[in-house]
Amino acid sequence: MRHMLFHSIFFSPGSESVKTINKVSVKAGASVSIPCSYDRKYKNHVKYLCKGYVWSSCTYEIRTDSRREAGKYSISEDKSQRIFTVTIKQLTADDTYYWCAVENNNEADIGQRFLLSVTTDKPILTVAHQNVIGYIGDKITIHCSYRNSGGVGWCKLGSTCVTVSGNIDGTAATVNTAVSNVISVTMSGLKPESSGWYYCVKGDFQMPVHLTVTVKPSVIGLQATTETIEVTGTPAATRPTDPGLGEIPNQRYVDPKVHIITLGMLSLVVLVALLMWFIQRCKNIKEDSTDPRSNEWEIVYTAVSFKTKSTPQNEANEEDVTFSTVVYHNQNI
Repeated sequence: MRHMLFHSIFFSPGSESVKTINKVSVKAGASVSIPCSYDRKYKNHVKYLCKGYVWSSCTYEIRTDSRREAGKYSISEDKSQRIFTVTIKQLTADDTYYWCAVENNNEADIGQRFLLSVTTDKPILTVAHQNVIGYIGDKITIHCSYRNSGGVGWCKLGSTCVTVSGNIDGTAATVNTAVSNVISVTMSGLKPESSGWYYCVKGDFQMPVHLTVTVKPSVIGLQATTETIEVTGTPAATRPTDPGLGEIPNQRYVDPKVHIITLGMLSLVVLVALLMWFIQRCKNIKEDSTDPRSNEWEIVYTAVSFKTKSTPQNEANEEDVTFSTVVYHNQNI
């Protein structure tokens, strides 16, 4: 539930105890996170987001001593960095003036005002992501797109700014504007303490970016070296080895499509072979059915001659008598 604040003292923007950005261009319907830093003496005090142009009559939206998320608002705090962050979702034209505020117990609360310039067009100054990750010892480049005029810069909330090149808390930073309408910021030699909230500056607009620096994940658990192996008849080849483990066999990635194509070709060869066998078999059967020798019965002709003894009666006969008998033999026997 919102509550109206009635402050005994009016604080104009620019309080040294609470710091934040001044003006942010955002797209309607989107969300934005705004960082707010505070003095170390307020580490254990309640922080909150207050909505309204006038400090003395702004309304609570969300606080650190109650639910950390309510409606379109959420709030979080990093006491080690002395920063609390408010996030506003589903931005509309009604989202304009807000205050990063800290309760001051028995004294007047303190706050710093910021302005959200909500547009249905492309924001005047924007980044692809407000949260980026870098790795210890590496470098990272962040691009800020703009469509307005004015000076450029790269700052760390609660620390220093760089306009061309320099160091921010021991981390080298370079600002490059060679590409039209783009501010490219490169931070090199990243360290854990490089983590924090930064913001691009172009004219009177700022865009906050949170950088988290962590240990780079290891893709391969073993540190591989290479040795040259002479192969007869072929150029020298290199294979990875690992101390204490000897040679590591080459592992090549094979696309599953290769296996599918190979299997398909083998299947086609088998089908063609079966088809040729079937055609040849049908051809043999047809030839057997037209060959006379393939008949089940075979006709065998046998000649039998009978000679009679010489007698006075048959000596007069000039020819012998011959009889022929037809005998059928089964060819399969």
